[in-house]
Amino acid sequence: MHVEIQRQHRILILTASGLYYIIIYGKRKPKGIRKMNADGIIFDVDGTLWDSSKGVADSWNEALAQNNIDVRITQADIQGIMGLTMDVIADKFFGKYPQKRRMEIMELCASHENDYLAEHGGEIYDKAEETFAYLRERCPLFIVSNCQQGYIECFLKHYKLEKYFTDHLCWGDDLFKKGDNIKLIIERNGLKNAVYVGDTQGDCDSAYYAGAKFIHAAYGFGSADRFDASIESLSSLVKLF
Repeated sequence: MHVEIQRQHRILILTASGLYYIIIYGKRKPKGIRKMNADGIIFDVDGTLWDSSKGVADSWNEALAQNNIDVRITQADIQGIMGLTMDVIADKFFGKYPQKRRMEIMELCASHENDYLAEHGGEIYDKAEETFAYLRERCPLFIVSNCQQGYIECFLKHYKLEKYFTDHLCWGDDLFKKGDNIKLIIERNGLKNAVYVGDTQGDCDSAYYAGAKFIHAAYGFGSADRFDASIESLSSLVKLF
């Protein structure tokens, strides 16, 4: 008799006389990919759709130097604050200045950043437009970010992606937290089964706060302690819908 052993599994059993294990042989069935249903997919930007950290650092340093502000920012610094609101970032990088001056410097950097990124772009993730085209045939697409006003438009215009997105909202538009802005997008577009795609714990918390499902972009800048699905690349979203 021929027996083919595909895989070995061990089951631990704790008894009064000690710990034993039973070895069971058999074939483990591969896990399939569970498809998701949604009537709208909402995206974060940084760490989810692109990495603009080098361009942001370069543009901020230009603005700071031109205005004789003795602060320099690295790409690693920018990657470390992705997903935070601009007021929090101002406190972190320009905390030695009075509150009013911090926000003036922040607005100066953000304005120069928008102009810089509109011209130079960033590092857009793999097969982005192909992915958007595929998903847009299945449901509307949206963007919600904690960025300054005009930043989302820079991303969309530089890569000519406006046609794929129905609506977008950011902290700079209304000074609302991300969870509240996700809620606003859901409400004003009549969504009943929304999904949010982001890369950080803040994205995760905001999505569930707003009543949306959450897909973790594991290729981005952060981690998340829970999610409905996790992806290793932007293009792999097509496998979920």
